[in-house]
Amino acid sequence: MKFICQLLSGLLIAFILMASGNPHHAYANIGNATDSIPADSMHIDTVPIRLSKDSMDAPIHYKAKDSIVMQIPKKRILLYGNADTKYKETGITAERIAVDQETGMVEATKMMDTAGKAYGRPVMTDNGQSFDSDTMLFNINTRKAKIYHTRSVYGEAYIGSQQSKRMPDNTIFGFKNTFTTCDLDTPHFQFRARKIKVIPDKLVISGPANLEIEGIPTPLFIPFAIFPLTQGQRSGILPPQYVVNQQKGIGLENGGYYLGLGEHFDLTMRGDIYSYGSWSLTASPTYRKRYKYNGGLNLSFANTRFGDPKVTSEFSTSKDFRVTWNHSMDSKARPGVNFGAAVNFGTSSYNKYNVYDYNTRVNNNIGSSITFSKTWIGKPYNLTLGLNHSQNLSTRDVSVSFPDGTFTINTIYPFQRKEMVGSPKWYEKIGISYNTVLRNQANFKDSLFGKQAMFDAMQTGMQHNIPISFSIPVFKTFTLSPGINYTEYWYTKKFIRKWKDDKYNPGLQTNGAIDTSYEAGFFTARDVSASMSLSTAMYGMYTFNKNSKIKAIRHVMRPTLSASYRPDLNPNLYKELQYNKAGDKTMVSVYDGAIIGVPSPGSFGGLNFGLDNNLEMKVYSKKDTTGNHERKIKLLDGFGINGSYNLVADSFKLSTFSLYARTNLFDKLNISASGNIDPYQTDARGRRIDKYVWQQGKISLGRLTNASISMSTSFQSKDKKSRAKEQKIDSITNVQNGDAAFAAQQRQLAMVRSNPGEYVDFDIPWRIDLSYSLSYTNTIIPDSGGVVKRITQYVSFNGDFSLTPKWKIGLNSGFDFTNMQIAYTNMYISRDLHDFNLSINLIPFGTYRQFSFTISAKAGLLRDLRINRTKQFYDL
Repeated sequence: MKFICQLLSGLLIAFILMASGNPHHAYANIGNATDSIPADSMHIDTVPIRLSKDSMDAPIHYKAKDSIVMQIPKKRILLYGNADTKYKETGITAERIAVDQETGMVEATKMMDTAGKAYGRPVMTDNGQSFDSDTMLFNINTRKAKIYHTRSVYGEAYIGSQQSKRMPDNTIFGFKNTFTTCDLDTPHFQFRARKIKVIPDKLVISGPANLEIEGIPTPLFIPFAIFPLTQGQRSGILPPQYVVNQQKGIGLENGGYYLGLGEHFDLTMRGDIYSYGSWSLTASPTYRKRYKYNGGLNLSFANTRFGDPKVTSEFSTSKDFRVTWNHSMDSKARPGVNFGAAVNFGTSSYNKYNVYDYNTRVNNNIGSSITFSKTWIGKPYNLTLGLNHSQNLSTRDVSVSFPDGTFTINTIYPFQRKEMVGSPKWYEKIGISYNTVLRNQANFKDSLFGKQAMFDAMQTGMQHNIPISFSIPVFKTFTLSPGINYTEYWYTKKFIRKWKDDKYNPGLQTNGAIDTSYEAGFFTARDVSASMSLSTAMYGMYTFNKNSKIKAIRHVMRPTLSASYRPDLNPNLYKELQYNKAGDKTMVSVYDGAIIGVPSPGSFGGLNFGLDNNLEMKVYSKKDTTGNHERKIKLLDGFGINGSYNLVADSFKLSTFSLYARTNLFDKLNISASGNIDPYQTDARGRRIDKYVWQQGKISLGRLTNASISMSTSFQSKDKKSRAKEQKIDSITNVQNGDAAFAAQQRQLAMVRSNPGEYVDFDIPWRIDLSYSLSYTNTIIPDSGGVVKRITQYVSFNGDFSLTPKWKIGLNSGFDFTNMQIAYTNMYISRDLHDFNLSINLIPFGTYRQFSFTISAKAGLLRDLRINRTKQFYDL
């Protein structure tokens, strides 16, 4: 009886809707009668009412575009035409839906048009899940569902099943299934498995599966498969990569395990193993605390074997390690306090045998920095403490500085009034500051690390600097800046250098050498100078006629002139040192090589001069969107000359001239150049003579001692996404972070650099980058006993182009004109296979040669699904 009342209520609502002019859109609710009664109008009845067993705990909302048929004796409702039902969080849409209250079953089916094409396929949505099928059965009471020929989407995964059963806890069991990440109706590839289990938002678990490509089964079978469906931290196995290495044999690389230990900590373990006995192990823990700090540590150990163990003379091993640590602190955690670390330390041969990225392997210099800084808020004080390390992997020289400290007092104005009223007086602009530097440094070979010889090589020094300065405008367009600067140096070692001939060393077969020893103690040196500078800016403009495309050219000159005086407060600081058997000598300080610097020799009283120029052009532009129809073009961003003249020197009063120039032509060609010109003559041995070059009757500023020029440009076809992509890469590269996501991004960038063919951008049809550098030196090297001239020039180029929208060819290379040989070259070919990338990378010649062939899946879910064949060759 209750069911009939509910149906009559539904019919009444449908009748009202049809009377309102919408005969094809009817709504009804099936449920308890009290569902539609307001709570404030209900009265508590003392007589208990027993509900029917077939009553539902929530209403069913349904609608249909075509018609709704109610079969009251059978307790069935039939919905035709874009039928839509919803019960709690479960919704079903189909061309035809039948609801049976007696059994609690909802059946949804598709229909066929006159051409035999299906339409109105049933779609079930439940708690964010979506199921597309041919036929669907859903039990309202048990919340179980039986779905036929369904295709479900789970993030990047597409799962198809001939039959699937959905359980009340949303777990799904599938029969005769396919799994793929291809979004096409007919996927390029798929895994076919007889049984599969889906735990929503967690895992897809499959039994034995076979890989199909273009519908054709392959010989590749997997015994089981587990695919994660959730984002975030998940522990699991990291599959290795198969390689063939000439030196180490057949191997498996980068295999390991990832262990998630909560939101604050995780650990990645990776290892390599090879058939010739070499192995390596890397532990990478990361830590983080939101709004406080984050960091990451890498500990790597490697054992590389060479030769045959049975042949003792040819067999050797290399045991190496590498430690890297990155730590950064949120600036808001403790305002005014910051702590950061970037550590990179290890044995000199680690890169040689265990790193496959060319740029990293050929980099002979690594370094570390750990810093602590404090700024007193509201005060002018700043303190920085740190540890620094630099290491040359080729020469095995190591330099460690600890502790290093800097204390600074920012410029203060002692004569300035607390409350400024009107224009300040000249003396109120006088500023004074203080800066002190503490250095402790040891230079040694890496084999002496931690030994007494390392501590014997330690140097300690301290420098104090007090500058006093102020500036006042004069003659309206000039600025006058007087100043006084006092510097004091503290040393703990004095260097004693002497030339020794072979007669003092009869066992040596050389022409002699410089012998160096040191004397420990406390030594001081000081330096004071007074200066006064005058600067201004002058503008000049040339205007063209109206018919010219060039409107005007503007020239800006910024000359500076200063007079300074520095007395010689350390007359015994510099001494003559013979540096070759011929008796040539040079002035060398007893503190030469000290870590805090050395005052300049002699006294100085003279002039310093400089001239900076800027040249730009204004042209008419029809493409200017601002409406000005004018565009500025920079011809020279800056070019100038600097020098000085010492009035109190007894010889060589004029300094060398320093020249520089820089520009960016047409926003495409970057050019920068610099050089030094010596105005004095030289003898046949290259030694300077106190005579100017122009005294020989030559029209010349002097002899070019060194110069360099570099040019670079880049061209590429238009790509609307290129700027966003570059910004993303820059943000990954520049941000110093240590969490797991950042570490993964850094590893990805390293893979891009070492295997560019796997990560090409098919959105850009073509791209080319060019750069050229030239340097020249013509200087006297004391140890060589003469003038050494050297010219180096290098050109590099890299680029790629698309043969078709899916084929890409690229080349990274260069040419060394000094050695007349081709530099490191990497050629690659890539093919976009929609779901996979195919790449061939080739390093054809050089010390490190390599060939690799890789097919890898695009989807992040299948990032470990790759076929790789790599061969590496070495010339050690």
